[in-house]
Amino acid sequence: MTESCFAVTIENNIAHIVLNRPQAFNAMPRPFWNELPVIVNDINDNAKARVIVISSTGKHFTAGMDISVFTDGDGVSAAGGDQYTRAESFRQFVLKLQGSFNCLDNARIPVIAAIQGGCIGAGVDMTSACDIRYATEDAFFQIAEINIAMTADVGTFPRLCKLIPEGWVRELAYAGRRLPAQKAKEIGLVNDVFATQADMLAHVMELAREIASKAPVAVAGSKRMINHARDHSIADGLDYIATWQAGMFSPPHMMEAFAAKAQKRDPVFPDLAPVRKEM
Repeated sequence: MTESCFAVTIENNIAHIVLNRPQAFNAMPRPFWNELPVIVNDINDNAKARVIVISSTGKHFTAGMDISVFTDGDGVSAAGGDQYTRAESFRQFVLKLQGSFNCLDNARIPVIAAIQGGCIGAGVDMTSACDIRYATEDAFFQIAEINIAMTADVGTFPRLCKLIPEGWVRELAYAGRRLPAQKAKEIGLVNDVFATQADMLAHVMELAREIASKAPVAVAGSKRMINHARDHSIADGLDYIATWQAGMFSPPHMMEAFAAKAQKRDPVFPDLAPVRKEM
């Protein structure tokens, strides 16, 4: 499957989404924002994979939002008409952009980002919506919106404040400085740093294979519980997991895990069911 901004392969229950505009430093033009949720939701809703890996091509992971989003046709900088209806319309536009990355957070399956070179502007929004991040030694993160006199608005602050200390978010947001890969590891934004992109992808794919071998319902439940815990109190989290287990606790899956271990074989678990789209 190939779109104008992505190349997609699915093999061994792993979906690999690759940003494939290296000549443009994988900047995000208008098609990007429409294609990504279609790709992710198709994989998620139709249970086509158990893990998603997102990587990129060329020197940089992404240079962020393409300038054409601002300038082409009825771009976000377009003027004319009533200022209040323009403001309301612009709010809807931002919410649509946010939705392009919300699909990563909302997917039933884990999403792993493998980042090389610059992860700039909207790239920070995208990767902060992923479950796990890895980086190469030359990678860096930059909340670059401040350098063009705007406030980051597609998801950076709501998510990044949950991932790294607030002081670091403020420094990056106010000054537009680059956060190098090693420092990103030290403060917990990435799990590990690798010398080369090949080394990083080898590690990421091995992790993806390990995740794909686990019971999909248990993995989906774990992601849902982690996201819920992030957004709620401890008491709410405890109550929710108890309610979840009342319906999702799966003795047959557990018995298969025990049997496979005793018989020294790989366990066989059912895939998640496709999401019902029609009544």
